[in-house]
Amino acid sequence: MSRPVVATLNLSALRNNLNIVRKAAPNSRVWSVVKANAYGHGLERIWSSLSETDGFALLNIEQAILLRERGWKGPILMLEGFFHADELALFDQYRLTTSLHSNWQVKALANARLKAPLDVYLKMNSGMNRLGFSPDRIHTIWQQLKGIANVGQLTLMAHFADAERSEGIVEPMKRVEQAAEGLGCPRSLANSAATLWHPEAHFDWVRPGIMLYGASPGGQWCDIATSGLQPVMTLQSEIIGVQNLKSGDVVGYGSRYRANAEHRIGIVACGYADGYPRIAPTGTPVRVDGVLTHTVGAISMDMLAVDLTPCPHTGIGSPVELWGNEVKVDDVAQSAGTVGYELLCALAPRVPVVTTS
Repeated sequence: MSRPVVATLNLSALRNNLNIVRKAAPNSRVWSVVKANAYGHGLERIWSSLSETDGFALLNIEQAILLRERGWKGPILMLEGFFHADELALFDQYRLTTSLHSNWQVKALANARLKAPLDVYLKMNSGMNRLGFSPDRIHTIWQQLKGIANVGQLTLMAHFADAERSEGIVEPMKRVEQAAEGLGCPRSLANSAATLWHPEAHFDWVRPGIMLYGASPGGQWCDIATSGLQPVMTLQSEIIGVQNLKSGDVVGYGSRYRANAEHRIGIVACGYADGYPRIAPTGTPVRVDGVLTHTVGAISMDMLAVDLTPCPHTGIGSPVELWGNEVKVDDVAQSAGTVGYELLCALAPRVPVVTTS
């Protein structure tokens, strides 16, 4: 019998979440962001459930080619563009939309021998200081690109660092408006947080990522609890052992948990080698046979321990939800001092994945 840990993907939740995006930004087209192997869900498993999107956005050319080979004929946006000039032959062959954020990319595109122009997203640095041209250069670069035969449709793109805050996009939007003045250009600015909470940033294309997978861009489930978004991934396992602790007994590596009274704990077949956060402290929420309880002690490579006091009827074979419909991945992540993005992306290859419609 195989080890009981498994990740289940609810594809109907994925379709639901895309519909929520449509309702939030009814006048915009949608780039469904599927970078990081669809945020750990597996691009090949889930892309067809997002086939009602207007386009896919990602980073790796191998996954862009996968989408084309599986039959996707719509737009594909390469969020970081090409990394070497010789990749432009593949961008041309597979008709990929490229972002441009550096002078060398502009020059490489101008000098490339292409069968047809490529659509371009001109990346502006709106204050996050990762990629992009400064606002005062956008007019010059825009006009330069308009004169390049290899450039098709042009769109202005920027990204927000703090869109989960009510005032978080005020200054970046001012920079965008200043940079775009007089250009009359299409724009793509809104990530998940801006799609949900800043309709003034929707413009022509929104770029939802984490919200498609049913987690919060702000890191707290309460922020999206009434949004209609549904978790796509559920990580489940079973109790494979039970220990009866006496007062003073310790649990796990480093003896980080010490019992202050007699009680039972369950040992769950899931650990950090499966993608569960090693830094999750005692008290991280988990459900055993539908009852909310919590972890105790350090997370091991292959196992973790949970307090069975709230569920005395449980034992070996009892089902455990690590995150999913009942235990929100955002709540687990918050307990561990990280974000749901990281936990979803960190699902280990050794964990079997099944899908439901």
